Amino acid sequence: MIIDIPKNSDFSIYNIPFGIFSTKDRSPRAGVAVGEHILDLAAVAELDVFNFNTAVLEKDTLNDFISLGKEITSKVRSDIQHWLQDDSSILADKPELFVAQAAAQMHMPVFIGDYTDFYSSIEHATNVGKMFRDPENALLPNWKHIPVGYHGRASSIIVSGEAIHRPKGQVMPPDAPAPVFRPTARLDFELEMGFITGKNTKLGESVSTEKAEDYIFGMVLLNDWSARDIQKWEYVPLGPFLAKNFASHISPWIVTLEALEPFKVSGPDQDPKVLPYLEYKGEKNYDINLKVGITPENSEEVIICNSNFKYMYWNMAQQLAHHTVNGCNINIGDMYGSGTISGKDEKSYGSMLELAWMGTKPLKMKDGTERKFINDGDTVTMKGYAEKNGKRVGFGEVSAKILPAR
Repeated sequence: MIIDIPKNSDFSIYNIPFGIFSTKDRSPRAGVAVGEHILDLAAVAELDVFNFNTAVLEKDTLNDFISLGKEITSKVRSDIQHWLQDDSSILADKPELFVAQAAAQMHMPVFIGDYTDFYSSIEHATNVGKMFRDPENALLPNWKHIPVGYHGRASSIIVSGEAIHRPKGQVMPPDAPAPVFRPTARLDFELEMGFITGKNTKLGESVSTEKAEDYIFGMVLLNDWSARDIQKWEYVPLGPFLAKNFASHISPWIVTLEALEPFKVSGPDQDPKVLPYLEYKGEKNYDINLKVGITPENSEEVIICNSNFKYMYWNMAQQLAHHTVNGCNINIGDMYGSGTISGKDEKSYGSMLELAWMGTKPLKMKDGTERKFINDGDTVTMKGYAEKNGKRVGFGEVSAKILPAR
């Protein structure tokens, strides 16, 4: 191996995820994560080993690189895998091609022009329905027929590590005669995964479940922050607005679908039967272990959630097929959130709303404090990885600290 990769690294030889990084001496550019290092793709291009216009590797987003198509991007990934394992390859004896991740700054990997958030975990939707509607009829009538979603705000999607301020908005206190304006008292995270599209479509075209994976470049971890008290007051009749658009964080490395192929699994049974355009063949869910931790200021992290992406009722192929069935066009770099990922076990719930059950079951921190929702000074960190037959493919983390309201 050209460079040492720790045994349990998320960024194994089986992964090779793409991202955008910068160093003190050079501006943002494309790289791939290899163990604790980054292989500088712009520097590799100077060796004249790629058969495409390598100017795309000097850009501050991956959009133009992704636009070359999977025939090229997948070959870049497989070539790197080969080079890393060949002690006589073009990477040999060239330590200058590698940058320590600790010495680099990560940036948004793509320019996201549009963002759609789905609501595709039946466990999460059921829990929310029990809390806010009828416990005996928790799911709305349409939920098992369509992958419910809404169009979110792309401009406020930011990369892991960037702190955010507690949002403000209108809330309706219990028994109050009128709403009040104040910082949210119910700031929450949502454990999600996002997929990034890698091909455009024209207005009027649709993407079938059979072809959907051709249009998905890769995946990231997604923390889709929510202000629950603002959300409760505003969401009827048109759904989330200010309660969701103040910030969403993503992990900086895009893990390709090719890297995730070995971890495909069957999804849950869908009953009633879906309409023909949502039918699919084969395994479309992914066995990806997920966890969430809270680190209070000046204290230690407490892992509060262990979940898995395989629980999703609606898979990515169905989500994209439904999104485009009316002719809605998609673009390279668009992002699609899975919706909060919850499992059947209480420890697998993917939000504080569920974990602390609307504040009735506070979670204990190591400093003796409790959490019903997220406090100022808290850092929320999400991690994810897939592992099978000695192969590990991970996402690193998406992490962010909450600052007081401005």
